[in-house]
Amino acid sequence: MARQMGRRWAVVTAAGGTVFIAAGAFWLSFTALADLARRSGIEEGQAWAWPLIVDGIIVVATVAVVALAGHRQAWYPWVLLAAGAVVSVTANAIHAVVAADADVPAVLAASVAAVPPLVLLAITHLTVILTRPTPAPASDLPVEPPTAPVAGPGHAVVASVPVATAAVSRGEGREAAVLLREAEGWSNKQIARHLGVHPSTVGRWFARPALTGPDSEERT
Repeated sequence: MARQMGRRWAVVTAAGGTVFIAAGAFWLSFTALADLARRSGIEEGQAWAWPLIVDGIIVVATVAVVALAGHRQAWYPWVLLAAGAVVSVTANAIHAVVAADADVPAVLAASVAAVPPLVLLAITHLTVILTRPTPAPASDLPVEPPTAPVAGPGHAVVASVPVATAAVSRGEGREAAVLLREAEGWSNKQIARHLGVHPSTVGRWFARPALTGPDSEERT
């Protein structure tokens, strides 16, 4: 329980951090692309829509990629994601070259400008993964009790019944241990864990030659 709470708080903290970083990256890319749109002839009152279209497709396509993971249709959001990332990175780099200070090398300006859209791409994907429900660990899942064959007259297997996982009496525990060893091939540790006893107890049961005999209960 404590481990699950710790994991939950870690996911919440990480998700909050990724949302904050994604917002900053989106804002930097948004302002650069909006300015590039204005410089390209789009009216100032409409320039804000262009970065929303370019960077918005990255966010939407990333969510779609995660949602359609494993499906044949996943190729389409991947194409949209790659196209949006290429356009955003290229446009940010072009804006940096156009608007950069003359003292700054163009390659450096373009490299710095390419960081926000790349971070936006990576952090959006991480945010979606963190906020997805994760399957419970195998140790937390309920275990279906195995069935052990019940021998009828002539030692023929006539049915299968679940073996109780609670602590059992000594006689019943020995019988269940024999069935699990012979029918399922379980080890002493598996049998002990299943029956709720110590492995040394199971070892003592199998150490007695009379255990597997037909009159084992009479000798014990």
